[in-house]
Amino acid sequence: MKLKDLPIFLSAIDEERFGIRTAKVEKVELHDIPNIMRFCKENEVRLLLARCPTSDLPAVQELERNGFLLMDTLIHYSCNLRENPPPAYVSEIRIRSFIPGEEEIIKAIAAEAFDGYLGHYHADSRLDKTKCNETYADWAYKSCLHKEVADQVFVAELKDKVIGFGTVRENSPDEGQVILFGVLKAYQGMGIYRMILMTCMKWCIDRNIEIMITSTQITNLAVQKVWIRLGFDPGCSYYTFHKWFAENS
Repeated sequence: MKLKDLPIFLSAIDEERFGIRTAKVEKVELHDIPNIMRFCKENEVRLLLARCPTSDLPAVQELERNGFLLMDTLIHYSCNLRENPPPAYVSEIRIRSFIPGEEEIIKAIAAEAFDGYLGHYHADSRLDKTKCNETYADWAYKSCLHKEVADQVFVAELKDKVIGFGTVRENSPDEGQVILFGVLKAYQGMGIYRMILMTCMKWCIDRNIEIMITSTQITNLAVQKVWIRLGFDPGCSYYTFHKWFAENS
């Protein structure tokens, strides 16, 4: 349900999860704000999730004047895979494609790995934290089932136990994107994330994809250090705002 030329839509998945009418806008521009507010009023939206480039301070300040609250800052990275192919590694941990039937295992790993993770959902004190955790678990589960979510899911296996996963998607013939990763807490700090990421990079190279992109919260320093060491460079960044509307406003 999009308005022509207005990048806002009602989010059925968020409404189903949190039980409130929710809308999303991926890139707020200053001139769009009055129409965005009008859309929310006409559609009885209770919660609006809005992203705005950090460089667009006039839009950021206008959002603040309209009662939007900052929830997180998302930073994007990219890597030229021709110039930065992943190095080889040797490990007892095996990285392989997931096998149909492992969806629930991957969902459970995501639920543990993202328990309390400070994304924009968790940062909002008005949202149920258990339901916030379900956001990532459901995302991981759907990545295994739907190609529009992810083209490939890799898992990390140690002694026949799946202990981590990562998802990758082909956005275009020239661009791939790594999306969601999770490692069981007992196995974090062993370089598993890095090994899955390098496998995703090789997956893209095998398909002649030149550029890989990814993003995370700016506070998530651990993964950014891995990206930089593998040749990723920081690029654009976005603020994520939430706006709550009174009922029948």
